Amino acid sequence: MIPRDQLPRVVFQKDMFPPRRSSGLSPIYFLNAMPADVDAILPSRAALPLNAPEQDVYWMQRVAAGDMEALQALIEAHQGRVVGTVAKMLGDDVDSEDIAQQVFIRVWRSARRYKPTAKFTTWLFKITRNLVFNELRRRKRHPVTPLQTEEEEHFFQPIDPAGMSPDASLLDAELNDAIQIAIDALPEMQRMAIVLRRYEEMPYEEIGEVLGLSVPAVKSVLFRARAELRERLRKYLEG
Repeated sequence: MIPRDQLPRVVFQKDMFPPRRSSGLSPIYFLNAMPADVDAILPSRAALPLNAPEQDVYWMQRVAAGDMEALQALIEAHQGRVVGTVAKMLGDDVDSEDIAQQVFIRVWRSARRYKPTAKFTTWLFKITRNLVFNELRRRKRHPVTPLQTEEEEHFFQPIDPAGMSPDASLLDAELNDAIQIAIDALPEMQRMAIVLRRYEEMPYEEIGEVLGLSVPAVKSVLFRARAELRERLRKYLEG
């Protein structure tokens, strides 16, 4: 799996985030014209406890008021997880950055409707899920034959080939390819559940909120996904 600090960064550009429709002034104009008023109606950063969920809520309050710096802070805090999840779901990095940008554009456009009734990350991953599922369905409608085999392996940490014999290195590459193909073959709901559980280490309850499933349904989806992976990788497990 590619380390998060090596994943492609979401390029932050102000023109990616068009002004929202409002009764007159855009939020960016409002922010620039009346910064003191904005600060007066929102809590100061220092007034909040230093924990991630409340920091996210604070940033979303600022984003809802048109604060682009708060949006930048949210992007920097969460883009690694979003890009990584998208890449694991799609099996490549080709469209991951573009889709991650779309995720944060939706965060910007929906900020005024955001209610902190659940963790911000749960809401963020719901947006990510919707866009990823849309992309997977688009690919089914318009399949593209890749020009070459994907060289990057996104699902498991690579083993350093320097300490391996050539035969062991080839076997490891073969196993990694088999694992990637097996995960790619899972239905989208099972794949997302595996990614959120295995790589994001989400509890069942939060996975359920992201996928719109009950906890028993999440466990059932994961059970079927693991059974399918075991079947597809049987020759490696038995070897």
